[in-house]
Amino acid sequence: MRRRELAKQRRPQQKNKGNTTALLIVAALVVVVVGIIIATQFKPVGEIMTSDRVYNVELNGLTMGSPDAPVKVFEFADFQCPACVNYWNVLETTIIQQYVETGKVQYTYSPFSFLGRGQTWDESKKAAEAAYCANDQQKFWQYRDTILSNHNGENLGAYSKDRLTAFAKTIGLEMDDFNACMNSGKYTQAVEDANTFAANQGASYTPSFLIDGQIVNANELVQAIENSLAK
Repeated sequence: MRRRELAKQRRPQQKNKGNTTALLIVAALVVVVVGIIIATQFKPVGEIMTSDRVYNVELNGLTMGSPDAPVKVFEFADFQCPACVNYWNVLETTIIQQYVETGKVQYTYSPFSFLGRGQTWDESKKAAEAAYCANDQQKFWQYRDTILSNHNGENLGAYSKDRLTAFAKTIGLEMDDFNACMNSGKYTQAVEDANTFAANQGASYTPSFLIDGQIVNANELVQAIENSLAK
């Protein structure tokens, strides 16, 4: 009789242990699922480099300098273009200081986005769209400089959606407005139109510059400006 009573006492204990184990397994699965969701929503974007450039000149959207400047220069550039980043690093500051800040040149940046062609996420076009969205908040040039500061080659993920968003946050954009702008495709057509404009002006490479109706490269730009000023 005593054995039967002991067996009856053990059965509830074993059942309770089984229930506890099942609950622990379910809890562990919930933790794993939540972790996956968090990791998906908050993907690491890596280090974000910033630029300390300051423009001591009138800024109006994608244009800087006096509208009364005798020479107008358009830069056609792809955000993924290594040569464009090199020009930005080496020569652009000189152009701005010697010609734009002195009232001799009005300078316009015009996106010419083609290096991401064929990619599911076209980094060239999406970076240009993001720059237009930043322009809605009067921070085109600051955002552009942040993009270029974080260049690491063509179609390598430097301008993924998460990183473009991180750039915006880094420079203090209002994020709800920026995200709404990007998610709506507000400037998708504007980027296409900018490509058409560049092609219609005769641009076929980046960076290239339109001055006095002629396309010149970065090495020819200073002389082209001087020639135009001498007329």
